[in-house]
Amino acid sequence: MSTHIAAASGEIAETVLLPGDPLRAEWIARTYLDDATCYSRVRNMLGFTGRYRGVPVSVQGTGMGQPSLSIYVHELLAEYGARTLVRVGSCGSMQPHVGIRDVVIGLSAATDSAENVLRFEGFHYAPTADFQLVRAVVERAEAAGTRHHVGQLFSTDSFYHDRPELRDRLRDFGVLAVEMEAAALYTLAAKFGARALAVCTVSDHLITGDETSSDERERTFGDMVELALDAVTG
Repeated sequence: MSTHIAAASGEIAETVLLPGDPLRAEWIARTYLDDATCYSRVRNMLGFTGRYRGVPVSVQGTGMGQPSLSIYVHELLAEYGARTLVRVGSCGSMQPHVGIRDVVIGLSAATDSAENVLRFEGFHYAPTADFQLVRAVVERAEAAGTRHHVGQLFSTDSFYHDRPELRDRLRDFGVLAVEMEAAALYTLAAKFGARALAVCTVSDHLITGDETSSDERERTFGDMVELALDAVTG
């Protein structure tokens, strides 16, 4: 049992999906996993383990932002032996060609967080996804006919940004979408020799102002979760 996850040894699978919202974790577990059981309710950050097509899979809520995700991912890797971690969440499109409800597969992640500045003492580390996971999700997205894009995410620490011109500069350099977790996930996975990927559904568009309704988010979120589950268990 770790500080923030109240699971006993062996209760968490080596493969873990990571939605930010703990209620999404519960929804994924109840919708897609057989024999799902809850292993943690600490701070209401729910975690579940079950089976998807016979393969053990856990789903752990992480909260919003890199500091929160880092707590849960560190404990999953350091104390529970997780080896494959896939973030499933939403993102905001930063490019005209990346539309609402499209799936963005994060090959790498830029960030304005100070976590890696402190960790690497001024060196600029490049947080990068696991290539095999990227390829597996892309292949399944192609087979399903799902509109998807592969490229760089921007993991920001500020949901309400005071410097939108900096975000625009990232867009000019090809960053596809903004979210709040991938850079920390990729860094910690690398530290522990594990695999990680962020797969995000576009819920709103920073250029056009378009956004999805709550019902649309739930439907498209399900499509993304199925892609991730098929990739990590196939």
